[in-house]
Amino acid sequence: MKNFFVSKSRRIRSTPFTSRIERQGVKSYTVYNHMLLPTTFSSPEEEYNHLKEHVQVWDVSVQREIEISGKDSYKLVQLMTCRDLSNSSVGRCYYAPLVDLHGKLINDPLIYKVEENKWRICIADSDVLLFAKGIAETKEFNVQIKEADIDTLAVQGPKSFKLMSKVFGEKINNLRFFNFEYFVYNDYKYLISRSGFSKQGGFEIHIDNIEAGLRLYDYFFEIGNEFNLKPGTPNHPERIEGGLLSYGNDMDLGDNPYECGFDRYINLESDIMFLGKESLKEIEQKGVSRKLMGLKIETNSLVVNKWLPLLNKDNIEIGELRSGAYSPKFKKIVGIGMVKKEYCKEGENILVNSDGKILSGEVCNLPII
Repeated sequence: MKNFFVSKSRRIRSTPFTSRIERQGVKSYTVYNHMLLPTTFSSPEEEYNHLKEHVQVWDVSVQREIEISGKDSYKLVQLMTCRDLSNSSVGRCYYAPLVDLHGKLINDPLIYKVEENKWRICIADSDVLLFAKGIAETKEFNVQIKEADIDTLAVQGPKSFKLMSKVFGEKINNLRFFNFEYFVYNDYKYLISRSGFSKQGGFEIHIDNIEAGLRLYDYFFEIGNEFNLKPGTPNHPERIEGGLLSYGNDMDLGDNPYECGFDRYINLESDIMFLGKESLKEIEQKGVSRKLMGLKIETNSLVVNKWLPLLNKDNIEIGELRSGAYSPKFKKIVGIGMVKKEYCKEGENILVNSDGKILSGEVCNLPII
């Protein structure tokens, strides 16, 4: 598939680290939350193997953070998500699907409780700021809502712990998964969470001062040789194998959280109030007719820039392939697809229609092992 240049503008923003990664040889971008997200520095296969063995620093400033503060901030945040946040605590981040009145997915962010009356919603690729403002103004909530001026670096890979402890001290290795604390480098304090869009382990550094962030970025690469540090990006075969879902690719506003396997984040029995609660009760009672599943497809090359039909042996459509990438581990394409429930069985044979070319494959669970 031919690649084309992306024209930069105020509508497609650079990040504070764009000049750094361009000097480091970034080869391609995509657009995410109206910003430039690097997608390759070398080949996806090289980056996949490196991520699994060493450590990478990713510029993921595209993960914008919607800050909600004020007296009614909890009421607003809880209305937006089907996950029960009534017992949430400062210092934790919560994977929390956002749903509309019909129980459809708006986004699947991490929600950080920064202070008792201050939250940050670290969003995937859809507009949560306007969603939050619309609810708050309708309900006349006493809240302040803004896109926080924060840019994020992810440090991912098995050697991320050694790199981070060299910069921030050994204490950082005690940080538990989906928790955050403040750590100091060069007299500046950074909010750091144990999180990231890979299964290889790591951290996300939330930067509210550009100069401090650039100094930190440069320091990582000054000391990183002993850990084989490289700049990187979220890696599609690695995240697909790990069952990490991508909003806008694997799921969107047409899907509900039950179809996407988010059952454990849906709290219908508690007293919390959220948009779509009655709709999700009806969906739970009726059950779903389809689910997101993993797929293995017998080819080593496949472009998935649109949903591709999935067929059964009788050429009847049974779903769609939504994401796919070549896996160095399985030596074939691995993917995520929405599949009719009766075909959601490990080892179920399926066909993929790629613009008239029929490929064979099979259904598997997520994560793909």
